Amino acid sequence: MTLYTTDYLEYYLTLVAWIINNGIWNVLVASGIFALPFLAIVVQEWLKARAEGADEGNKGVLSSMRIENRVWVAIVVIMFAGIPFIPLDLSTIQFDRTRSTQCQVNVPLPSETNWSASFTTINNQSAHVPVWWFFMHSLSKAVTGAAVAAIPCGTDLRQMRMEIDSTRIADPVLAQEVADFTHDCYGPARARLFMSRPTLSEEQMNDVTWIGSRFFLDTAGFYDTYRSRGPRDAWPYDDARDAGLAEVSSGGGYPSCRQWWLDSGDGLRDRLLAQVDPSLLSRLGQWAGFLSQAQADDSVIRAIASPRHQVMNQGHVYTDYGGQIGMTLPNVATRAVSDLGLTVGSIGMFPAMDVVRQALPMILSFLKMAMVICIPLVLIFGTYDLRTVVTVTAVQFALFFVDFWFQLARWIDSTILNALYGWHSPHSNFNPLMGLNNAFGDMLLNFAMAMMFIILPGFWVIALTWAGIKTGGIVGGLATGSMDAKSAGGSGSRIAMAAATKGAAK
Repeated sequence: MTLYTTDYLEYYLTLVAWIINNGIWNVLVASGIFALPFLAIVVQEWLKARAEGADEGNKGVLSSMRIENRVWVAIVVIMFAGIPFIPLDLSTIQFDRTRSTQCQVNVPLPSETNWSASFTTINNQSAHVPVWWFFMHSLSKAVTGAAVAAIPCGTDLRQMRMEIDSTRIADPVLAQEVADFTHDCYGPARARLFMSRPTLSEEQMNDVTWIGSRFFLDTAGFYDTYRSRGPRDAWPYDDARDAGLAEVSSGGGYPSCRQWWLDSGDGLRDRLLAQVDPSLLSRLGQWAGFLSQAQADDSVIRAIASPRHQVMNQGHVYTDYGGQIGMTLPNVATRAVSDLGLTVGSIGMFPAMDVVRQALPMILSFLKMAMVICIPLVLIFGTYDLRTVVTVTAVQFALFFVDFWFQLARWIDSTILNALYGWHSPHSNFNPLMGLNNAFGDMLLNFAMAMMFIILPGFWVIALTWAGIKTGGIVGGLATGSMDAKSAGGSGSRIAMAAATKGAAK
């Protein structure tokens, strides 16, 4: 018999939770505490019978029948929901890759990751699971998996763009060389372009706004004419190419700007591309099927080559909700203030919510573990009542089904981003940051989508109350658990703004 999990942390914490659960149950049995609910049942029913009127009949007979009914229910609860029965270890817990297989994404097994090294202490341990909770775990995973399978496959674009945005040039020497290339090549080429005033298409006008411009690389008189003003060790001195220029002891030459950028291995393009995670480039290329891999790579290089992340499109992408064509002066003033507020708020909000999106699945795994650990004590305090079992069962199913709402929120988020920045999008040029540095309408959309990861699970819990099921503050636990991570994620922007303000004051 196998239990399925869909998260690396859940894979190990499931076994940890049941090991602790078994330990608590063994203590309760060994100390005799597990029998106290039977005494409580007798006392409760006896007091209840005494408080009733004479019309209820003989109090002794009435109380004995009620006690008998509750004792039988308690015995059934203990047998199926209390006594550990089905053996469980890491060999009987299976990492479910059905969704990744469906969407043709290669997800490694836990044993193939560093998670296995971190949890080696539980490799040889085992536990036992009561029949009812084993059944509910399997049923909850089956229903959740079927619901997730109904969601169309897609790429998590928001996570991908945040990875691109967080990519920086780690090598300071390379960063300085990019600055040198901008000074020696891009500046003179752009100045010559303005002097010649050629007629450019919209695509070409966008292309010439960054240092790796194909127009400058492929058009005679630009990068093939200009060269590095200082010697470069990666390009040996060439008498024909470097005639009249000083030879240095290192033997470095003066490559043309085209060589400096395009040469395989030593060129700036390849070295900048090496700063990016290869898996990120692969995912971007698979999603952006409307571009060649070289074009997708260039878009990423363009995003990281500029200190402020080169912006392809500035201004409004689409008409926002409630927009007016002819705005009055008060409308303009109000919109300007609100836009400023959105801008300032987004600086802290977007990194914070990205942290929340990463933290929520981990917090959910912790909540699942905590629920399993609490089961024996909850049954004791609930006097093995059937209603207690039903409530805990509902909570367990609700926790497992929250996974579906996370996946749905991710899919909706990525679908909207794909509509705005994918093939045939309102943008004439591809932007790998996908609105991260774009218009205020995008900011408003991002605020709304970020909250979906809390609102959708919250609505799910509220929906359960319609059926009379009280699941407690599950969503409150998610929100509280991610609060510190959210604050820490947003604090980075506040620190940066404070540093910038301090620097400007000097």
